[in-house]
Amino acid sequence: MKMVIYTDGGARGNPGPAAIGIIFLDLNKEYGEAIGEATNNVAEYRAVVFALKKAKQLLGKKSAEADIEIRSDSELIVNQLSGKYKVKDADLKEFFVDVWNLKQDFGSVLFTHIPREKNKKADWLVNKTLNTLI
Repeated sequence: MKMVIYTDGGARGNPGPAAIGIIFLDLNKEYGEAIGEATNNVAEYRAVVFALKKAKQLLGKKSAEADIEIRSDSELIVNQLSGKYKVKDADLKEFFVDVWNLKQDFGSVLFTHIPREKNKKADWLVNKTLNTLI
């Protein structure tokens, strides 16, 4: 089973009030959630962590066989999680480890960088959530 998930995270103020947006394309499910004060990069990582945890919850025992594709417009996050960039920021290292551990629950996890224009719905969820906070 293949599952495509779009993720986005953002903060107003960087750091500032932050939110995440996740779209499970194949399941027709979407989530927007406030995450408190964070930087944009932390919000992007938190979106990926949320997506993988939710995928495991939704798939149950089938998660071990699932091939997950995370699509994000964050070049930094995708390249760090794909092993192309080192993770130098101490705050981001924690999230990197969380994602690494969560990946073990699936058949495979692929991180794909997409243009911002192809991530509009996840971005919309982030901004919709942020607008309720401010």
